[in-house]
Amino acid sequence: MGLPRSYREAGVDVDRIAEIHRRIAGIAKRTFKAREDRWGKVLMEIGHYAGLIDIGGGKALAMHVDGVGTKVLIAQMMGRYDTIGIDCVAMCVNDVICVGAEPVALVDYLVVEEPREDLVEPIMEGLVRGAEEAGVAIVGGETAVMKDVVKGVRDGYGFDLAAMCIGVVDRGSVLYGDRIGIGDYIVGLASNGIHSNGLTLARKILIDRYGIDRYVDEIGCSIGEELLKPTKIYVKPVLEVLRRYEVHGLAHITGGAFGKLMRLARMAITGFYLDSMPEPPSIFKLIQKLGGISDREMYRTFNMGVGFCIIAPKSEAEDILDFCEKKGYRAWIIGRVCEENTVKVKINGEDVKLV
Repeated sequence: MGLPRSYREAGVDVDRIAEIHRRIAGIAKRTFKAREDRWGKVLMEIGHYAGLIDIGGGKALAMHVDGVGTKVLIAQMMGRYDTIGIDCVAMCVNDVICVGAEPVALVDYLVVEEPREDLVEPIMEGLVRGAEEAGVAIVGGETAVMKDVVKGVRDGYGFDLAAMCIGVVDRGSVLYGDRIGIGDYIVGLASNGIHSNGLTLARKILIDRYGIDRYVDEIGCSIGEELLKPTKIYVKPVLEVLRRYEVHGLAHITGGAFGKLMRLARMAITGFYLDSMPEPPSIFKLIQKLGGISDREMYRTFNMGVGFCIIAPKSEAEDILDFCEKKGYRAWIIGRVCEENTVKVKINGEDVKLV
């Protein structure tokens, strides 16, 4: 059997998952009425980057839960567990800031095959490092031992990791996406490689070809080292941008990649044209070449070097770009908001429709 040429062939059907998400949201929405006229009223429909409830005093509480996907398998293959916690924190806090909230606290859920100190302690150290970078407190969590449920690629070291983060935002400062307008610019912040999405496809292409420990000239390190690079945490620069500049929308580029921008378009009835994307980092070029993957599939699956997007008026975009770069975050103006309710990327002179 040949290598997978799409995320779906690798075992992850994004379109089917999106339909399941819609069904879940419809079921869960029935619970909103329990808080309609009480403290804790729901302020946002399910489907944005974070949930929001009114907590009084002109404040809203933002909540998001996430994990690290099959990156746990890379950690097991490498026998290295001190960075996976950074990924877990990043996947939570980067989504919470997308509604304009400041992340303040986090609880984790770690399930292990066996209670091994050489597994649990490094994971916790990574969580702490990520939390310190994001400026959040880890206020609790749960560790479960489920030998009959959790298995991995290394006997006794199977695990999964997830967390929930809460943040706080002034109700008048919530970024719903409804202020996004035609002609707004999109500032993209550089990623740190694959981050924590698309690993199912990346693993099946790269590890099948090279194994986990082989050094590859194109990426300047081993496959395992590249895939284990932790997800970049964007909290500090983005919160500072929100304090200094007019911002209309924020998007964390994770599962579904640039199709995630459509979460914001639902409020503004607009679309996004990415006509100035940077040259993809070598890891993405390698995956595409080895797998024979189409441009459309790559930009629907991977961040392609852009891990976060800031949508702002044209008049603010250059200043936001300069500010981010001064803070040590490489950035580009990668596109603009357009009338057509879709996401398109210009690749090699041709427009490719993603959604």
